[in-house]
This record gives sequence, structure tokens and C-alpha cells, in this order.
Amino acid sequence: METVKIGLPITFGGYTWRVLDLTDDSALLLTEYMIEQRPYHDAYTDITWAECNLRKYLNGAFYDRFSATESKRIIPTDHENPDNPWYGTKGGADTRDSIFLLSIEEAACHYFGDSSSLLYHPGKKQRYWFERKDQNNRRRTARLADQEWDSWWWLRSPGRTSVKAAYIHGDGNIGIQGNNILKGNIGDGRCIGGVRPALWLRL
Repeated sequence: METVKIGLPITFGGYTWRVLDLTDDSALLLTEYMIEQRPYHDAYTDITWAECNLRKYLNGAFYDRFSATESKRIIPTDHENPDNPWYGTKGGADTRDSIFLLSIEEAACHYFGDSSSLLYHPGKKQRYWFERKDQNNRRRTARLADQEWDSWWWLRSPGRTSVKAAYIHGDGNIGIQGNNILKGNIGDGRCIGGVRPALWLRL
């Protein structure tokens, strides 16, 4: 078995994953690269992670790509889905997911360094973004496996309204205001958000 250590990559199910956390018998994994680009939902309507199409896809068609042996190692996990910490937009019902996206809090405070001071005590100019000079931004950047540039990727948390979902910008900054769940950042030529699945794996 490969060495399993926080911060190191491992392979599983044909993908390269980054180890974010460890317990005695399991590891939290996040794909090293965005596996593809997809909308958060298939309609421009108020939605939460519990009901969105991206969640259904990850726990359906994407999950089904794993073999029976691999699937047995994926641990279904209960998740709270907090309201947006800046705008109060409802995060929706708790969920039980085999495959999931990270939340704002997980991305800001736990797995890429601790930027909780920026999350819970934003400056007067922090209306839509984290501080661009946040030292942890670089740790959050990602790209598609066949790209040479970093792109933005979805979080499961809501944005400023329920037709937006939070995301990680190409520079690693956290877009708490969110992008359009159907079209992403419609001012950007590469408008559809990247998908970085996460899962808990039995070791």
C-alpha cells in the first residue's frame, strides 16, 4: 500500500487524490485535479447541496465508476451544510454522502491552512472575496489534468443567494458570494466550474 500521510498524493479508483485528514482507519481524500467541469445544478432556481444535480451525479454516475471492491472502501459520511457565513443564505438539510464537495468552512479553516480569521472577521472591503493576499490561497489552486492553467472549482456551500454556490477562484481565493449554479461565471470564457470530489476511504 502507498504511504498514506496528510498532504501526500495517493492513487485510488484511477484518480490521484490528496490526503486531507487521517483517523486510525480512514483518510479524507480530495482529487488532486479537477476531474471535469459541470454546472452545480441543471436549472437556474433556488437550490441547496441536498437537492442539487451535482450531488446526485457524484453519488450516482461518478460513484458507479468505482469497482465493487473499491466501493466497499468508500465510507458514507454525514455532513452538516451550514448557512453562508457572510450572507446567511441557507445551507439546507444535512446530508449523507459517499462522495461530496468541501464546504466553505472546510476550505477556509481546516484543510488548506487556517484562514478562519478572514472568514469570521472580514475586513470592511471583504464584501465578495477573501483577502487576495491570504497566505493559504495557493494551497487551494487546482486545474484540470490536461490544462496548464489553474481554474475555479465548486464548493458545496451556498453563495450570496440560493441561485449561487461558493467556489475557489483560480488564484485560490474563496468566492463566498458564489457563482451562477447553472452557468458559473458568465463573464469568463471558461464558465463552468470544476469538480473536485472528496471522500472518506477505509484504509
